[in-house]
Amino acid sequence: MSKPIRSYPLPWELPGAHFIDEEEIEAVNKVLRAKSLFRFYGDDLQNMVTHLEENFRRMVGRERALAVSSGTTALYISLSALGVGPGDEVLLPGYLWGSCASAIVRTGAIPRLVDIDETFCMSAEDLEKKINSRSKVILYIHMSGAMGNIDKIMQIAQKNNLKVLEDCAQAVGATLHGKAAGAFGDIAIYSFQLNKNMTSGEGGMIVCDNEELYQRCFAIHDLGYARNEKGRLDSSNSDIYLWGVGARMSELTGAVAWVQLKKLPRIVGAMHDSKYRIKEKIQHLAGFTFRQVPDPDGDSGAFLIITLPDEDTCRYYVKRLIEEGITGPAGSVATVVLGDVNFYWYYNTPSLVHKSSNSADGFPWTHPLNTFAKELSYSKGSLPNCDDLAHRSLKLAIASNLTPQDEEDIVNAFLKIHAERNEYEQP
Repeated sequence: MSKPIRSYPLPWELPGAHFIDEEEIEAVNKVLRAKSLFRFYGDDLQNMVTHLEENFRRMVGRERALAVSSGTTALYISLSALGVGPGDEVLLPGYLWGSCASAIVRTGAIPRLVDIDETFCMSAEDLEKKINSRSKVILYIHMSGAMGNIDKIMQIAQKNNLKVLEDCAQAVGATLHGKAAGAFGDIAIYSFQLNKNMTSGEGGMIVCDNEELYQRCFAIHDLGYARNEKGRLDSSNSDIYLWGVGARMSELTGAVAWVQLKKLPRIVGAMHDSKYRIKEKIQHLAGFTFRQVPDPDGDSGAFLIITLPDEDTCRYYVKRLIEEGITGPAGSVATVVLGDVNFYWYYNTPSLVHKSSNSADGFPWTHPLNTFAKELSYSKGSLPNCDDLAHRSLKLAIASNLTPQDEEDIVNAFLKIHAERNEYEQP
């Protein structure tokens, strides 16, 4: 075998982390020097979380924003605020993250799977087939950094009087024809976990326009009540007597996230430009089908997804790319067969497949209002397009700090491997 293209790994697929510098450190130190780490009161409150919320809502174009402890809690809070519970179904795509199903189950509702299309987002056609009298909310997930055809989903939702929750955890900074991910549905969530486009290690955000919905989210994210102008719990409004989950964002987290938000255009711009420079040089290769992105200009660029003619070919490319050094450091999932990534597909999320419960009584699957759940299967074979695309598609993470040499190595590796299989065609 010839000498590998690279002898050292690509950078970690940690977009926001690569941009951390003295600005984040100083913001955190400012909070520490003020000794006011709780967002609602303190001796010298710096209002980092408040600044983050205000600037984030402006970026997305929404009326309200609420910072929370994670994207996972943001999902649960949003569903709970929408009134989802036993007897309800939440429609979600089979290409997902485990937290999406988890949030639904924790409300007492039941997940209803919907197939995906070539955008790797929810299929509008299959959605219409799955809607029924128990449908309450559509959970639309902008997977792998780019947006799908959410306009079609919104039309279906309005026709059927359904709420739409956008999961933008992997797509903060993405847009569709100038409109931000999170600006379409009734409510939207984001994640700032380490692997996301902007990061504070952990953290998340909820955005919406409806004031009553915001107030419900606020109460649930806190201790179940509102707070007064001094930041103290306020039980004077009897309309907001709820059960909270204590998912407040700290000022330390807010400090890092606010600085990262300022850098988001540069982070996303770097990934987008790298991805499309790479794609331009390999898109002529026979047998390559690239993920459909309705608005390439709005793609955050975090991942390059290529679908091959069959699973064997896909696995060959992934194996050879790794052998050529086109992979990240040990422990990364920079280059992978998409269907092999645990918790990203309905059938490799064990708690969903086995209808697991946190309680001895089997809740929510055994709830009297959820008897219909017995007929639902989450095993592989339930969604034909998901099953097909998952194992014929490879995913290459696009780091936010790729150098021209990194990009050239990626391109040359694809060209080399393609030539090996006697499929290379001159453009």
